[in-house]
Amino acid sequence: MTSRERIASALEHRQPDKVPVDFGGSAVSGISASMVHKLRKAYNLPEHPIKVVDCYQMLGEVEEDLREKLGSDCVLVTPYTNLFGFRNAGWKPWALFDGTPVLVPGDFNTSVDSKGGLYQYPQGDSTVPPSGYMPKGGYYFDALKRGAPVDEDDLSLDDNLEEFSLISEEELKYAREEAGLLRSSTDCAVIASLGGTALGDIAFVPATFLKHPKGIRDIEEWYVSMASRQDFLKEIFDRQTRLALKNLALFKEAVGDNIDVLYLCGADFGNQNSPMCSTETFANVYLPYYRRMIDWIHRNTNWKVFKHCCGSIRPLIPKLIEAGFDILNPVQNSARDMDPRTLKDEFGGKIAFWGGGVDTQHTLPYGTPDEVFKQVTERIQIYNRDGGFVFNTIHNTQSGVPVENFLAMIDAVRQFR
Repeated sequence: MTSRERIASALEHRQPDKVPVDFGGSAVSGISASMVHKLRKAYNLPEHPIKVVDCYQMLGEVEEDLREKLGSDCVLVTPYTNLFGFRNAGWKPWALFDGTPVLVPGDFNTSVDSKGGLYQYPQGDSTVPPSGYMPKGGYYFDALKRGAPVDEDDLSLDDNLEEFSLISEEELKYAREEAGLLRSSTDCAVIASLGGTALGDIAFVPATFLKHPKGIRDIEEWYVSMASRQDFLKEIFDRQTRLALKNLALFKEAVGDNIDVLYLCGADFGNQNSPMCSTETFANVYLPYYRRMIDWIHRNTNWKVFKHCCGSIRPLIPKLIEAGFDILNPVQNSARDMDPRTLKDEFGGKIAFWGGGVDTQHTLPYGTPDEVFKQVTERIQIYNRDGGFVFNTIHNTQSGVPVENFLAMIDAVRQFR
């Protein structure tokens, strides 16, 4: 099978010729820029500064030569703008705290505080308050709390909708060209995302890409709203979904069948020990709007729909299936009630697991290469039964992972996929 056929077979819950693999195909299945640099060195590939293709999480570009070494079957249509609101263009040299040479976009503008930490600015505009912060020695940016405290008597729907608009002709042109190029130049499955389809994704709520965000932008306040302001959230989601359906039609016209998977939403509904909302809240506040978008996608395209959701979410998985999601990522098996064998037995024929290949909280960063190898082989044996599985680490590979452990993971995948 080609990589594209392999992914398609797995997502149709048919047994592919071998386990599909993804490294770098999405913003939640990537590799930190410093690890990309170490891997290129370990595989004796030409060394050069690594493009930081996600300036929020500081993920590195997985180029074709490294993708082949990793056996990855997926490629990403890099979003038109990043989470700080500027283009991934006009590359310039920079260096991470650990000395890794990288290339960052031209509008990547930082300032240093008294402790040596870095501030990042929305749309690269250093004349407005910063929207992100990386502490000295850190690996990625955190969103900064901005905006006025919420005034319960003066809540405005428009404030939490200001980032949503019709997709521009420039963005459509970019998506058309990039998706077409990846389709014609590789045999990989092509993954894309479309802004404005994520419902309450906490990565977007603080609006690191807006210069002066208004509305409910504090993370804690947003989660409180899931219980205390449900009608308010539902109205936001309704308006957002109506606009998303228009954008989906425009996006479909632009990219057609040149993409295979659409990353719809990365809102997390679980913490380490439990869901962060009840099944009833999810069914009432979120599910109807997911369903409207996904129903349109399934009626009008051949795309599979990708849902990222961290944490202990076992009670919510039936509702994700009911909403129509084809793919669940990252499958955080280290969280409570997320045993891989139980998940595969209960849901394996109803939703594809994209991730779960190795525990990134404990085993990959802190285990031995032998422990990594053993766990990877066990996970493949469990998840690969009857298809419905794409191998990836549980979320992105972080900077502090020993390169020997990463190589042990790839060796296990190569031998047992």
